[in-house]
Amino acid sequence: MLRNDQLDQWDRENFFHPSTHLAQFARGEAPNRIVTGGSGCHIEDRDGIRLLDAFAGLYCVNAGYGRAEIADAIAEQARELAYYHAYVGHGTEVSITLAKMILDRAPKGMSKVYFGLSGSDANETNIKLIWYYNNILGRPEKKKIISRWRGYHGSGLMTGSLTGLELFHRKFDLPLAQVLHTEAPYYYRREDTGQSEAEFVAHCAEALEALIAREGADTIAAFIGEPVLGTGGIVPPPEGYWAAIQKVLDRHDILLVADEVVTGFGRLGSMFGSDHYGMRPDLITIAKGLTSAYAPLSGSIVGEKMWKVLEEGTDENGPIGHGWTYSAHPIAAAAGVANLRLLDDLELIANAGMVGRYLNETMTQALGGHAHVGEVRGEGMLCAVEFVQDRDNRRFFDAADKVGPRIAAALLEHGVIGRAMPQGDILGFAPPFCLSRAEADEIVARTAAAVGAVLG
Repeated sequence: MLRNDQLDQWDRENFFHPSTHLAQFARGEAPNRIVTGGSGCHIEDRDGIRLLDAFAGLYCVNAGYGRAEIADAIAEQARELAYYHAYVGHGTEVSITLAKMILDRAPKGMSKVYFGLSGSDANETNIKLIWYYNNILGRPEKKKIISRWRGYHGSGLMTGSLTGLELFHRKFDLPLAQVLHTEAPYYYRREDTGQSEAEFVAHCAEALEALIAREGADTIAAFIGEPVLGTGGIVPPPEGYWAAIQKVLDRHDILLVADEVVTGFGRLGSMFGSDHYGMRPDLITIAKGLTSAYAPLSGSIVGEKMWKVLEEGTDENGPIGHGWTYSAHPIAAAAGVANLRLLDDLELIANAGMVGRYLNETMTQALGGHAHVGEVRGEGMLCAVEFVQDRDNRRFFDAADKVGPRIAAALLEHGVIGRAMPQGDILGFAPPFCLSRAEADEIVARTAAAVGAVLG
């Protein structure tokens, strides 16, 4: 096939790719892929290779690729009004409409939506609002944020600190001092393998209590967590976990931030993970599923309790000193309105629940008994397979063996995109919500073939 190979050269000479081995890429030792199109659950690159994207980009393209309804809404908004800011009371029809649509779908007790561009900046907004809130309440020492090991909350300074994955800290002088980490609700990797699920939940709550006691409850402002651990391994919480954590937070007057960047707008088969697990958040972080990534948009949903204090703060101190130039960008808001309508019209959230359950069941049937599979787990349209050297003794592979990345590469050779998750040999799946049962069968069959090719 004839093509302009200068594009490949430009890519390696000019483009700084995130989460990439920079030296290997620049030298041409690491592959690249230039994506040119997509439809439904598939993408296509400039070589004409068509792949089933079983990770929806990065848990993003929930409505599927090639949705003309969202593209048309973006184009129409760009022609009508491409941009206006949201400062000092300005708005647009689509940004106001989208805020209303979000709150109509949000858990009870939420009050307002602040718009940003990414999950990272939404969590930065959350932290600033938490600090402002406690300053208005006359609690200047109550500022520390507790996150969990293996949690993912962004790549900024504070958000990268909240992220509990070593890769995002190494050589960046992170985490910052105001961030603390507690036990991940990762039952399969519990230290005491004799613990029942209920005992492990009690252990997680006790570990949080002990951390609060060491630091002093009067210094801790908030606890942040994903309803389901995402990048840390796609780990649903053990039964009763969130209820146990909520009791601890309530006892010490600590706010709860539900990071729903992955789970928000249907990935679990429920509109929000907070409702799915009975969480009572004070702030909710949203992003990816809000627009199905057709345009960059995020949000911080502020609860009623916090909102009243924020209002008091501006009565005392004047306009709140926080804002992004592109907050509530009308083109992105138009994408959000069209996306949420599409999720409703096509009943995609119900499909995510049903086909996601089928994907997890068939993946368990195909690989649950494999000698090197420690666990198959998931919830809704999320699924993960964790590989181990010895399943009977729960002995893990040496990280240098790169078993997870090798299986992901083999799966790609079979035409399916899965994700090798960090800090473990874990293969993750988060397909678009339009996935069919036949496509789920294809993912499972080709995953089994890839596992067989690498591990036998």
